[in-house]
Amino acid sequence: MSLGEFQKQIQEMEKKIKEIHLFSQQQGVDLSEELKRMEEKLQNLRKQAYYNLTPWEKITIARKMERPTALDYIQYIFTDFMELHGDRYFGDDPAIIGGIAWLEKIPVTVIGQQKGRNTKENIYQNFGMPHPEGYRKALRLMKQAEKFRRPIICFIDTPGAFCGIGAEERGQGEAIARNLLEMSMLKTPIVSLVIGEGGSGGALALGVADQIWMLEHSVYSILSPEGYASILWKDSNRAEEAAEKMKLTAQDLKSFGIIDGILAEPLGGAHEEPKEMAQTIKKTLLEIIPKMKNNSMEELLRKRYEKFRKM
Repeated sequence: MSLGEFQKQIQEMEKKIKEIHLFSQQQGVDLSEELKRMEEKLQNLRKQAYYNLTPWEKITIARKMERPTALDYIQYIFTDFMELHGDRYFGDDPAIIGGIAWLEKIPVTVIGQQKGRNTKENIYQNFGMPHPEGYRKALRLMKQAEKFRRPIICFIDTPGAFCGIGAEERGQGEAIARNLLEMSMLKTPIVSLVIGEGGSGGALALGVADQIWMLEHSVYSILSPEGYASILWKDSNRAEEAAEKMKLTAQDLKSFGIIDGILAEPLGGAHEEPKEMAQTIKKTLLEIIPKMKNNSMEELLRKRYEKFRKM
């Protein structure tokens, strides 16, 4: 049964529970046992719906507009976040946000690809597709973090870097390549988290890290399934089929050794309980960052090099 069919059953069950609850209140009849059984059945339906999702169904969850953004997680996880702007070359790109903050008692630099929560925000933030100045801003903040020995935390959530004429004129490819080169040599711990859609070099530009983690229903791939289908079969309508072949789920990538871990999402996805998801991320960061800080810088860089050579 597909996720859509499960969701239809779930909606019908939720409607019945509301009707029975209303009838119980209006007629003064105790139907608590019946309601309890139906609630249990509803919970089991929800578990079944999200237990064995297809890659395409995971993509639809990862792309949901309700899904928490980088700024949402920054708000829930860190304190005293101070956003910093501009690349010192061209301008400020709202598709990438970054600044300094506290992770409890640890000073950190936080950088994230930011999608909008509605159409107006998405237009302003270019649907989370950064321009070259966004990647150069990110690199500026990373170099600053290196100077002050602050760990770097990156939130990846983009369908890919923006490929418009202006972006290409200002050196999109060079900006991404520069980030890959510089991140491989940065003398400070780096953690990257794929929180939604990690697409193409636009995602990888924040992904050269000592630790790479993915949320349970996030995806990480060389390009979108639509783009893959267009190139391979000249038919973007075969995107669902492409998603099966691309091995882009967190589970696939963990089995290949490309990522270090998977963060379980609340039932139904991170958007159902954003604060709960944020606490899961925070707990993981507080476990892995002190361990990385205990390594000598030579050891950290050696492990980072070996990690990507192994891939």
